[in-house]
Amino acid sequence: MTATLIPPAVPVFPFSIFDPAHVGMDEYGDQVNVELAEKNILVGGEPGGGKSVALNLLVAHAALSADCRLILIDGKQVELGPWRNCADVFIGPSIDDAISALRAEQKIMNDRYDMLLDLGLRKITRATGEDARFVVVDEYAYFSATVGTKAQQAEFASLSRDGVARGRAAAMPWALATQRPSHQVIDPSLRDLFAYRWAFRCTTDSSSDTVLGHGWAGQGYTAAAIDPRTRGVSWLLSETGVPRRVKTAYLTDLDIHDLAAYAASLRRKAPRHD
Repeated sequence: MTATLIPPAVPVFPFSIFDPAHVGMDEYGDQVNVELAEKNILVGGEPGGGKSVALNLLVAHAALSADCRLILIDGKQVELGPWRNCADVFIGPSIDDAISALRAEQKIMNDRYDMLLDLGLRKITRATGEDARFVVVDEYAYFSATVGTKAQQAEFASLSRDGVARGRAAAMPWALATQRPSHQVIDPSLRDLFAYRWAFRCTTDSSSDTVLGHGWAGQGYTAAAIDPRTRGVSWLLSETGVPRRVKTAYLTDLDIHDLAAYAASLRRKAPRHD
């Protein structure tokens, strides 16, 4: 009898970064999805409001996507730490390392635009074959306003603004989170670059408007009115509509651990594309 050689199984990722990412349900019971590949997401709210779970939902989708690389920058380390074995780059509370990582991403972005120009294309898509690069920063204020020198803070903020402003067509989306939604941390010109703005409970109408945009609180869309006992309730604004009241899907610490371990195992076995 001739032995049959069975080729090793190719890891099967459940998602693509170009697929909609499920993040919760709205007040009418409809599923709420966000588009990650070509959209930037700003997440803000006070500690305990559900911001961290929302960020982990986004990272989970990206980590379980075969066509996405992760660049994670986390001043506390522990919020994004479970995903460090899934990330191409993981930065803790070092502004020097964070700046170096963003400089590297800026160079990759510039190289991608040179490639698109040579090919006569306007953007990287699912069909072009390059992996997306998802840059996630938590907590933005730590790097832009707390640690390091004024010059380092300014450079981090400038690199972040450039990445958010130009990264979309290069398949280099950003998610930026802060628990200090103020004009000193997120100025309107930066906020307005985000297609999605996601406000969890805030202490004031002004903080809510810093995330969603000026004037929404006056129209009744204020995260300051969210009951602090209803963790995970939020207002999500896309670039085409009005804020939508959303209850995020919930991930326990064990859920995050298990998802991260599964994603890491897939990534160890899978071929990657530059």
